[in-house]
Amino acid sequence: MAVHIIIPARYASTRFPGKPLALIHGKPMIQHVYEAARTSQADHVCVATDDERIAACVTGFGGQAVMTSPTLPSGTDRCGEAARQLGLQANDVVINVQGDEPFITGKVINLLIQLFENPAVQIATLTSLITRKEEVNDPNKVKVVFDKNHKAIYFSRHTIPYLRNPEQFTPRYFKHIGIYGYRYGTLQQLIQLPESDLEKSEKLEQLRWIENGYAIHVAECVYEGIGIDTPEDLRRVNN
Repeated sequence: MAVHIIIPARYASTRFPGKPLALIHGKPMIQHVYEAARTSQADHVCVATDDERIAACVTGFGGQAVMTSPTLPSGTDRCGEAARQLGLQANDVVINVQGDEPFITGKVINLLIQLFENPAVQIATLTSLITRKEEVNDPNKVKVVFDKNHKAIYFSRHTIPYLRNPEQFTPRYFKHIGIYGYRYGTLQQLIQLPESDLEKSEKLEQLRWIENGYAIHVAECVYEGIGIDTPEDLRRVNN
């Protein structure tokens, strides 16, 4: 089993065109992500992109870029196409690290990789305990509930679980950390699935997998990612 980190990065973005090339403390965002990925125990790291400018940036700092179609609808699809080009084996593991996670660490990525030591794990992701009350009701913080075997039951932008009797019980809430791992053979199956009803409702692609009967294994981590979705977000992290 070889582990490949693939970082999907596209140039086009409604809120922030060219985001992977934006400078954080003088270094392109995609370089921050790439260098963090290289500190993990993965065997190989590359960037999957649809844009020659991003590819040139990656090769310029010594990284590997794989060109993918500009029509792909999601990062998972981009990872799937890049993985095919790399000629992976069915049991190899693909770790999808988003190109706008410049503060990800190798330690966090390793938690996900280690789940695949269990041969039964086909898809995995990470979650973190919510410690700030305002995040519980924030629809941009996706919540996840999972069973005692750490398999995801559901992901939602809504607050789950619903608290019916707050005077009697206070649940723990977990937010989803959007880094995924898949065995290559399973990844190729996932990108063939049609959009599902739950996915359309919540705008969360992982619900498509659950709705089609795939188990998503979850590991808890301590990580507070700083999402950079707009130029304003970038200015805040550079201050």
